[in-house]
Amino acid sequence: MTVLEVLPGLGWYTSILAPYLAANGGRLIAAGFDPNGSMAERETLAAWQARFTHDPRRFGEITQVAVTPNGAHPLAAPASVDLAIMANCFHLLMAEGIAERMLRQIFSALKPGAILGVEQHRAYSSGVQDPTARSGYVQEVYVKTLAQEAGFGFVAATDVNANPHDNRDHPFGVWSLAPSLRTSPLGHPDNPHYDTGPYRAIGESDRMTLRFERPSGSSSPLAAPGDSLP
Repeated sequence: MTVLEVLPGLGWYTSILAPYLAANGGRLIAAGFDPNGSMAERETLAAWQARFTHDPRRFGEITQVAVTPNGAHPLAAPASVDLAIMANCFHLLMAEGIAERMLRQIFSALKPGAILGVEQHRAYSSGVQDPTARSGYVQEVYVKTLAQEAGFGFVAATDVNANPHDNRDHPFGVWSLAPSLRTSPLGHPDNPHYDTGPYRAIGESDRMTLRFERPSGSSSPLAAPGDSLP
């Protein structure tokens, strides 16, 4: 299989996908942070590269592309990808205002009948979705709506990553919880006196896990202004 991993971060999924694909004749495409992005994005990208690009016998030759604000870099050749994975990155794309465009680009890269898997911190279904997802949480219906607008068909959902103890009411958004356990607002020094015990007790966030499909015989979605589809 050819697998596209969108914004792999520090590589939790990469550490599973890359060795498996390398050992079975597959290919991994990592659509990572823009090397010209923020300092945090550059540091995350550098850490990912240090971990996965210097051991091709274990991880294979991973193809790297950049997720840029202007969409200048295609994610992959049209209809060349068997599986795309978006793991806890939907809110980052929303914060950049590019979630809709990325879904269209992913749709274009997938073969007809191929799969998109989405894991994402799940907001309560009531209320209005913050379009920039500042808390890190996104409503499940919002993800489904954007995916279906991009041409995907919804296939199934599972609660394998659900956490009923997560009430979403945290001072620093989802990053109050493990594994981040943030103790101060973004951009501020850590607070050594902050009690993270209650957030450790909650565990990680409540997450949706969704499966979509590019319908067989479907054509690529029309490009919107500013898109650079392959």
